Amino acid sequence: LYLSAFHFQLKELEKLGPKKGVITRSVKDVVQSLVDDDLVLKDKIGTSVYFWSLPSSTGNQLKNIKDKLGSDLQSSKKRYAELIEQSAGLKKGREESDEREVALTHLKDIQAKHNELKEEMAKYADNDPAAFQAMKEAIDVAHAAANRWTDNIFTLRQWCSKNFPQAAEQLDNLFKELGVTDEFDYLELAPALPLNAIGAPEAEEGTP
Repeated sequence: LYLSAFHFQLKELEKLGPKKGVITRSVKDVVQSLVDDDLVLKDKIGTSVYFWSLPSSTGNQLKNIKDKLGSDLQSSKKRYAELIEQSAGLKKGREESDEREVALTHLKDIQAKHNELKEEMAKYADNDPAAFQAMKEAIDVAHAAANRWTDNIFTLRQWCSKNFPQAAEQLDNLFKELGVTDEFDYLELAPALPLNAIGAPEAEEGTP
């Protein structure tokens, strides 16, 4: 759809569209696409909207696009040359040689030994002082929480006995079914071992 320097309204373009191979119902979309691409100008004069296109505007736009593409091409060529030069620089000192092969073999041996030592250290992770301290703190938290619930259960049992004396036997059977027997009591922690005793090898007989 070609527009000359004359001004057109949309309804006029819809009549001209079929003559240029554009169906009437598509004219509006085609014109809007041309406006979005700056190939057609649009302006509102009074209550009417007019569309027009100047050959010089299209030429200038195409020239700007060409100049930008040319600039991008030059930038890409410059970057390509820089990468080629960088690649050549990285290859220096890495030429195939007996010394390089020996160095690479030595490096692989060191990496293998490093991985072997890491695996060996992982076997002693349970004796890590930081891990032991974290475990001890977690045990303390769990112990305090367990005894807090035990205290709550004793308080509830006492409250039920006081407020429902006539149902003492039923309540006692209920608590027993829930595991609250005569042996039910607060938890006590065993004395903690010193950190240096954990995982330490046994002393040989006769060793002071």
